[in-house]
Amino acid sequence: MYSKELLKGTIEIIILKLLSENVKMYGYEITQTVKELTANKIQISEGAMYSSLHKLEATGVLETESVMVGKRPRVYYRLTKSGAAVATEKIAELASFIKSLNDVIDFNVNIA
Repeated sequence: MYSKELLKGTIEIIILKLLSENVKMYGYEITQTVKELTANKIQISEGAMYSSLHKLEATGVLETESVMVGKRPRVYYRLTKSGAAVATEKIAELASFIKSLNDVIDFNVNIA
């Protein structure tokens, strides 16, 4: 598992990437998908997840849909049209940053 410091700047980008590949997802589904995709190496706390989701919603990047599941509402998140553009931009920015970081640290890993 990676440190909170490493994850701090990437949680929103992880959310944006997953939502760009899925029509809609709910918070717990996002955390579980991240755990599965990374073999438990990246685990996002509920607090960090929902803080990021609420921030992205407040800035108009995400919109929500509440669906009753049993007796409880489940809140699904999806990208807005402008959010899709933000997702593309942020993902490209992170990819560029990782390439630059590789130039400095020289991980000897080919990053596409």
